[in-house]
Amino acid sequence: MTVAGIISAILVGLVIGALGRLVIPGRQNIPIWLTIIVGIVAAFIGTAVAKAVGVADTSGFDWIEFFIQIGVAALGVALVSGIGGGRRTLSHR
Repeated sequence: MTVAGIISAILVGLVIGALGRLVIPGRQNIPIWLTIIVGIVAAFIGTAVAKAVGVADTSGFDWIEFFIQIGVAALGVALVSGIGGGRRTLSHR
């Protein structure tokens, strides 16, 4: 993989991860580096799902693939923020 490929993967991961965070309501207490990683993984998984369904290679921009990637990123952000995000306290009544 070239330097340009790595930089583009990071940028795509940042965009997909950020859009995935916007889909999830509330505040996610995860760092930006974890958002980028979730976005990169979501981009790969979303592309694989779009290829399996047969909507990955269309003329022009692949909007369906893009929305699948955002959905996978939203799921990933929700899982990661639920597992490691924020402190949870028990309320004593």
